[in-house]
Amino acid sequence: MDDFKQPGTISEVPNKTGQNAPRALISVYDKSGITALAVALEAMGWQILSTGGTARLLRDSGVNVTDVSSVTGHPEVFDGRVKTLHPAIHAPILARGKNKDDVSVLASLGYSRIDMVVVNLYPFEEIAAKKPPVNMDELIEMIDIGGPTLVRASAKNHADVLVLSNPNQYEKILDCLQETNGDPESVSLEIRQRLALSAFHRTAAYDVALSNTLSERFAEINTNELPNKLLISGGELNKLRYGENPHQLAGFYDSTRKGEEKKGLAAAKQHGGKELSFNNYLDLEAAMRYARSLTGDEWEKWPHCCVIIKHTNACGVALSNNQLDAWKDALASDPESAFGCVIAFNKIVTLDVAEEMGNHFVECIIAPGYDADALEYLSEKKNRRMLTLTDFQPLDAELRWRQIDGGWLAQSEGAPIIDWENVNCVTNKKAKQGVVNLARFGVAVCAQVKSNCVIFVQPTETGFATVGIGPGQTSRVEAVRIAARRAGDRAQGAMMISDAFFPFRDGIDASHEIGITSVVQPGGSIRDQEVIDAANEHEMVMLFTGTRLFRH
Repeated sequence: MDDFKQPGTISEVPNKTGQNAPRALISVYDKSGITALAVALEAMGWQILSTGGTARLLRDSGVNVTDVSSVTGHPEVFDGRVKTLHPAIHAPILARGKNKDDVSVLASLGYSRIDMVVVNLYPFEEIAAKKPPVNMDELIEMIDIGGPTLVRASAKNHADVLVLSNPNQYEKILDCLQETNGDPESVSLEIRQRLALSAFHRTAAYDVALSNTLSERFAEINTNELPNKLLISGGELNKLRYGENPHQLAGFYDSTRKGEEKKGLAAAKQHGGKELSFNNYLDLEAAMRYARSLTGDEWEKWPHCCVIIKHTNACGVALSNNQLDAWKDALASDPESAFGCVIAFNKIVTLDVAEEMGNHFVECIIAPGYDADALEYLSEKKNRRMLTLTDFQPLDAELRWRQIDGGWLAQSEGAPIIDWENVNCVTNKKAKQGVVNLARFGVAVCAQVKSNCVIFVQPTETGFATVGIGPGQTSRVEAVRIAARRAGDRAQGAMMISDAFFPFRDGIDASHEIGITSVVQPGGSIRDQEVIDAANEHEMVMLFTGTRLFRH
């Protein structure tokens, strides 16, 4: 097979011990630590192959570099688009060292083995995350072709090739090699496997970023409102102590794409206390969802929201024109259940609120920030965890995924869209503006409560608050009863919000008995008239919103 030898093939170069020198192919975009790695490898007798800017940097640092083009016999072309895509590179990477046929063919071709591949990829994710967005030509040029091919090839043949796809791997590999005077075969299979997995994780995440970004950019040809494929790339594992219970493994993975700013709970900064648990994350997510649904211009008269969560259910939710009353009113909704709770504020927490909270047992508090003296006061409880999430935006429509047995479900989520100017008052007694404002608050809260649910709400001196919440029941009448027990005397004159229609009048009759004077529900039952008649009989106000609010 000598006829197939490449014109640029180089001969084996002996190392210090007289053995054939191991070869490392180095071609990186992120050049952090690369010079130190190459210098150390050369000192141990390695031969360095490189391309383009990496080769120039290494030469300028005194490293003896062989250009890949001299090995392939082919120049780099198209501004470096084609450099390493050649049999003279990939055959030495993919040849199996223990396969006699592979070794024989490689020798007949005149190619020398490549024992290490050091490659990191074009920063597509970082360029895609730029604001304002870069133009399409610039984005396309950041799609790496040769890099992922080299990484995958060397990871596939990890038993014979060390693949370094991240600068943070350099030091450990040098430590391993220096123990054996640079012998690549001395690196254990376990380390090789770890490097290969890291490499495949990197190329998988890269492909997900490409697909998702281009799907957004090519929106005009994407006629589906939902993506055709579920492509998710999570960040690094943050291992948690355990899951919902001590016998369960658990972890948190940041969903932010590489190059983007972290968002949501991944962006929250923790002050004090032990690490967050699995249950803390669930409760914090629920608290944020409520608070975000009551944040924005439409609530400018009542800009302060406080939410108290226990086991992902709301104990109390309040809006006010001041933060102190928002806290007091939310706590008054169900002070018994609020022991060991998670709290969300949508404004910077002030000292007077912190002092009012006093010794109340709180697991976590999340807010856009804390006055310095408020944070100092709250931190006096060593196990109390405060989190700052500066980007506390109103709840917008976004696609959410949920894993189920055998697959995933997707749906858009956001604040309910209701035309309050045209909500239908179906009873003889008509709603005044104050009733409509209370209904807007109640519907926003009800949309976040697990179904079947009803909630009772009342106006306060400075805003609105829940006084009873009946979440997650199989019977809507039972949800009414639970809300009534929570509300007690505060049910008198309260408004009842239901996430779905009342199929029978029994729910209306039960609410009347405890003092409810107005009801808000979607309507749509075949027995709507029966329910309306019950409301008229009890001289109640009833609004039909036409929007169901199930949350399973």
